[in-house]
Amino acid sequence: MTNPKNTIEFPQASRAKQGYARKKRVAIESAAKVFAAKGFHGATTQDIAQAMGIQQGSLYYYFKSKEQALQEVCEYGFDEYVERMKKICAKDQPFETKILAIITSHLTSYSQKDSAMKVHNEQRLYLPVERRVHIKELGTRYRQLLETTLHGGVESGAVRDDIDTHFVAYSIIGMCNTWGANLIRDESLNIFETIEQCSDLILYGTLKK
Repeated sequence: MTNPKNTIEFPQASRAKQGYARKKRVAIESAAKVFAAKGFHGATTQDIAQAMGIQQGSLYYYFKSKEQALQEVCEYGFDEYVERMKKICAKDQPFETKILAIITSHLTSYSQKDSAMKVHNEQRLYLPVERRVHIKELGTRYRQLLETTLHGGVESGAVRDDIDTHFVAYSIIGMCNTWGANLIRDESLNIFETIEQCSDLILYGTLKK
C-alpha cells in the first residue's frame, strides 16, 4: 500500500491547486461586489457568474449555492482581519503602539476589502444560524484579543484600572466599524486622518488634561 505521508505532490498538481485558489479568490471578490451592490436577496447566481465572466453553470465549481457564496464572502472579509490581530497582540510593544496598530489594521481592512466588509456588516444575518458559526467564532476571537490587550494596558499602568474592558472592547469595535463603513461610502475621507482621530479618541478621550 502507498503511505500517504510519502505521497509526492507533482508540480502540475500544485499549479492546478494554485490556479484554483486564484480563481476562487476572484469568485469571492466578484460575489462580494454583487452582494454589496444588490443585496443578498436582490442578487442572483447569474449576476455573480456574469461578474466573473463565466457561464452560470460554471459557478457551481466555486459555490454550491448563493448561501455558500454569502458565507464565504463574509468569512473572506474577516479571516485575515483576525489573523492580523493575533500578530499585533503577540508582539511585545507598548499599549499605545498596539492600539494604533489595531485601529490601523481594522480600518485598512475596509479599504482593502471594502465590498466584503460591507457585506459582512450588513448581510451576514441573512445566513442561517449554522452558516454563521465560524463568522461568530471569528468575531468573538477578535473581541477577546482586544480585551486581552486592554487588560495588558491595565496591568502595565498605561490604562486606568477601573475600566470595563469588555465594554471598552465592544465600543472600540463599534467605532471602527462605523468609521470603516464611512470610509467606504465617502471617498473624501482620508483613511490616515481617520485612524489618527480614532486612536486619539481611544487613547486620550475628550477632556482637557
